[in-house]
Amino acid sequence: MSTATASRILSGARAGSPETAARVRTAARDLGYTGNSIARALRRRTTGNVGMVVPSIGNPFFTSLVEEVEHHLAGMGLNLFLCDARNDPELEAERLTSLTRGNVDGILISPVDSERSRAALEATAATVPVVQLDRFVRGSDGDRVILDDDHAIRLVVEHLADVGATTAAFVTSTAGSSSAHLRLAGVQRWGLQYGVSIAPDHVLDGEFTLLWGARAADRLLATGPLPDAVICSDDLLAVGMVMRLAQQGVHAPTDVLVSGFDDIDLASLTVPSITTLRQPRERMAAEAVRLLAARTADPSRAGSTVSLQGVLVARASTARRHDAAPAGPS
Repeated sequence: MSTATASRILSGARAGSPETAARVRTAARDLGYTGNSIARALRRRTTGNVGMVVPSIGNPFFTSLVEEVEHHLAGMGLNLFLCDARNDPELEAERLTSLTRGNVDGILISPVDSERSRAALEATAATVPVVQLDRFVRGSDGDRVILDDDHAIRLVVEHLADVGATTAAFVTSTAGSSSAHLRLAGVQRWGLQYGVSIAPDHVLDGEFTLLWGARAADRLLATGPLPDAVICSDDLLAVGMVMRLAQQGVHAPTDVLVSGFDDIDLASLTVPSITTLRQPRERMAAEAVRLLAARTADPSRAGSTVSLQGVLVARASTARRHDAAPAGPS
């Protein structure tokens, strides 16, 4: 008997003769084989391909997230079609349209913009199953897998307060990013709780790049005394910040504490290594694939939100100051 025959019998696609079917099912039971329900659900369509659209493949966080998704799909015999939206909602819409023209059975997407991505996302979801991953469109009722940003920012602020910070700057890029908006709200709220004040002119809003991290450092140096800490909502920002400060003779953690977000590989290799919030990328990818299969199996099901918690990774850029005492909520 061929493996193809056994597979068809176990999937229910073709029963075969009663004797053959009985032998296959007995063997499967004895071996404890249950099959892969996610792979079966995704294969009920025709292509065996899943699309993924990210804001920028140049951002190491999205590169690593794509890698995790690809590993999960490859393990189920499925292919990944990757598209880079280049932080452009119009290009993102074009990519989505291309993917829905019979090329894929479902799509995972980190929307470029929490508002301007809505129309294209809703049109796509009416055609193929869609799951939003990491970022999301506000007010959407579909499936999404996200980080618990409020919990994540609390861990960062609590850590900085514990190592002696009472003032901080926040470097971010809120242009369209749902997660960045949540992190900004969180850093303001938890700053009040833990006694870490953030002046309005110390919220530096640009883009998620090394260059903006460096430019933000220039702005802080030009506007007066540095705060005790700089909270960056992305590791690229933190690396750019640390490097530019060092060029100007200002060093972390001696002169200022610096933290990042995401835990990309570069964060552990920079000198000093960057304290950061590690996102659970493997779990995010696994949950996104699971939700995509559930949507494929039942297109009418209510949307689900999976919110996962990250872990603080403390490194040299926020080493405890000798005179600091542990802090708690005010």
